[in-house]
Order: sequence, then structure tokens, then C-alpha cells
Amino acid sequence: MIPSVLTERALSELGRTAGGPDTLALLQRDQYLRRLLLLRAVLEAVDAADPQVCPRPLRDRLREDWALLEEADEEVKSGVPVLGDESIVRRSPARALILYPLVGPWALSCLRALGAVPAARAARRQQADAVRRALAHFGALAAAAAVRAGVSFSVRLTAGEGTLSLPSLGALRTAEAREGAVDVVHRGGRTVLRRHGCADVVVDDVSDARAASGVRAATSSRADSWVPAYSLPGLLPDSASVSLDDLDPYRMVHGDLRRQGLSGPATLDGAEREQWLRSWAGVLPMLRLGGEHRVAEAVALLRCLVPLVVPAGSGEQGRTAGNCSGTRREAFGAVLSSTPPTSATFAATLVHEVQHAKLAALGDMVVLHREGPQERYFAPWRPDPRPYDGLLQGVYSHVALADFFQRCALAVAVGPGQREAAWREHARYREQVRVTLPVIAGADSLTSSGRRLVDQLAGECERMSENPPPSGARTQAEAAVNTARALWLRSRAPSG
Repeated sequence: MIPSVLTERALSELGRTAGGPDTLALLQRDQYLRRLLLLRAVLEAVDAADPQVCPRPLRDRLREDWALLEEADEEVKSGVPVLGDESIVRRSPARALILYPLVGPWALSCLRALGAVPAARAARRQQADAVRRALAHFGALAAAAAVRAGVSFSVRLTAGEGTLSLPSLGALRTAEAREGAVDVVHRGGRTVLRRHGCADVVVDDVSDARAASGVRAATSSRADSWVPAYSLPGLLPDSASVSLDDLDPYRMVHGDLRRQGLSGPATLDGAEREQWLRSWAGVLPMLRLGGEHRVAEAVALLRCLVPLVVPAGSGEQGRTAGNCSGTRREAFGAVLSSTPPTSATFAATLVHEVQHAKLAALGDMVVLHREGPQERYFAPWRPDPRPYDGLLQGVYSHVALADFFQRCALAVAVGPGQREAAWREHARYREQVRVTLPVIAGADSLTSSGRRLVDQLAGECERMSENPPPSGARTQAEAAVNTARALWLRSRAPSG
């Protein structure tokens, strides 16, 4: 596979928190290549694993599942598929599933399980169980891809902890909390799931046309035990739908959300899905107020929304009262969010989180700095000290948000109340950047690419200064940052 090459133009566009079609396609392609390399690493790790951890039957089953994946996509060759252009991904159900954002967390979990070196016998048994569960999910991925491609097959899968998830299709809920075998048969566009002693569950595909403007169920079944996967319509008439995924078992890894100060994953009911749809329906015009480039990056990069439980508090990064959001580096294309209360909140969330995804993807392509992981920097949007990389991520997304809200405030179509609110938000983010960007820029650890990125960010801030916010909004923002700094210094002061 040919490595992606970052162009000067792409770096310049990203430094302005923007990105033309070629730049966004470059980030996408590089992340796709990395996903394929990650899958190759899983295959190689399985081959090299201790037989006590990954016995031959598991290895043989992985090969069978890969063969089913190959059958679902004739362009998937032995080993790892060769990535073509985006049109191939759109045409191929197998390719689309391989590159689905939440396959990244699965692959990393699988590698961690295979790479662990437990000393005790009990720990080795736990490792073997983790490997078995991870590889069982790959079988479900392959089966889902085959269903999408219309391939006839019959396989035995495993429902872990009472659930068998078939990505992009739905999930079978069983009454038992323990693992259980489920036979999956697909013939003539119909999928049948069979469990010993239970009635068959028949699942049918649902045509795209049946809910083009609403929350779309991917499948249907008369069985109460089947929960279909849902998606929101594309932002633009010709853009792909966006998965609203509250089923995938790898949508979170234990503890990773808490480290980001986020709530846990949510399971939505019909009323909650409709609330997502209501907020989503107004996102496009809100994004357009902030510039067509915000629409373009959301359409190009957003593939999956993972619902989170609505939080009780407020104040941390990605969080306002009753709302929180985040991204995961290994799940490029996914945004985690609690139910957005309004379209304006939803649009701002997407602007915020897409920047994190863009900067993380850029950081995969080039080294931006050589700073260590020490958590020692003040960030006015967080009560805790941040590592340099975390501060850079925050500055990057806050520059984009300051730009977004300034454009909203300057738009002709907004009313006085909306304009006033947009100026307040612009002033808040702009003031936070004003006190943190010099810290980022003053670091000796920046590489030449990192320096060019930061210089572009500084240029964006200078451009925004040509249209300052009203004095009241600016004074309020300065006071908020000063208060945050005082609290942070107090928390760092020696006790006694």
C-alpha cells in the first residue's frame, strides 16, 4: 500500500481549520490505509499467537470468516484488501463494513488481547476468553457484509452476554446473560437466526426509500428479540446516511469514556430517536451559517453517531449543561454525543468534534510536536492540567468554533437574539484561544509541520480580530477565563 503524502496546500488548509475536497479525501484515504494495516496486524497476530491463547479451531474459523468476507467483495483479495477510490467503498458492502469507524476499536481490542503477556494461569484463561470473544465479533462482521452483498451462507455465531450484534443490520437480544450459539442462514434476501429451543427469528432488509427523510431502520422483523440498526438521513440529498449506533459492542471500551469526562453509552427508544432526528433536521442550515466548508467536512468525514447518556453536570471540554460529546482516535468518522437538545447545539458539536478527528488524522500522517505526555498545561475549558497534545487539540477545535460562531453572528439571516448568542460564544472561544495559543506557539518541541500549522492558526485569529465581538461579550469572556485560571492556580497551590 502506498503511504499518503501530505501536501503543503493540505497543511495550509488544515491550519485554517478548513479543508478542501482534496484535503478531506487525503485524510480519509490515509485513515483507510491505516485501517487495512491494522487488520493485517490482527491477522498476523492471530497466526503468531500462543496456541493456548488462540488455538487452531479459532484460527481456522478466522480464515473461514475471511473467506466469507472475500465472497462478499470480489475485490477483497487474500490477506488484506487493496483500497481503491471512494467509489469502490460505496459500492462494496464488505469494504464499507471493514472501514466502519467502530471496527477500529474492535481491532485494537483484539490486538491488545492477543499481545498481552499474562504470568498467571488464570490470567491466561482470561486472555484466551478475550481473544475468543473478539474473533467471534469478526465472524459477525463477515456475516453482516455477506448479507449486505446478497451472498447466501450458513454460519454459527456467538451471542455474547445475551446479545448478537450484526453491524449495520441490528442485534438479537437473548434471554440468557451467558454466551450462546446462534445459527445464521441467509438465502434470497432473508436472514434467519436460530437458537436451540427458540422460535426462528426472520429478518428482512428495508428499502432505503421507505424512510428517506426520517430515522431509517436497516431491517425489520416480527420478533421482539430483534432490534434493527438505525440511521439518520444524509445531510445533503446525495450524501450517505449517518449511522445512529447504539448497538455495536465496541462503541466504547471500558473506562475510555470516563477518562474523557464523558457519560456512558445510551440505548435509544423510539422517542429518543425522534429527538435526534428533530435536532439533526436543522443541522444543515446551522452549519451553513458558519460556512459551506463546515458542511463539506461533516459530509465527508462523519459516518457514525454514538449516543451517550445525557450528563448531569457541565463545564468540561465537549460539555455544556445537559450535553457532552467526544471522539476516539481509533474510530475515525465517529462522533460520540448525548442527545443534542437543539439543532444549534448539534451543529456546534459536529464542528467541534470533526476538528478533533481532522487533527488526529493529520497527526497520524506527520509529527507535529515532540512534547511528552506530562499533564501540566492550563486550559480554560478544563479544570485539570492538560498534556501538550491535549492543549493543541483544544486550541485547534476552539479556533474552529470561534470562526463558526463569528460567521453565524455576521450572517444576514440571523435574528438579534441568535446574533447576540453567537457573539457570546465567539468571544468565549476566542478568549480561550488568546491565552493558550501563545503557549502552543512558544514550545520548542514543535516540528516544522507543527510550526506551519500553528502559524496558520495564529493567522486565523488575526483575521477574526478584524470583526471583534461587542464589548459586553468580550468582557464576559475575559472574566470567565480569569476565573478559570484563578481556580486552576488555587488547585495547584501547595496545601497548608
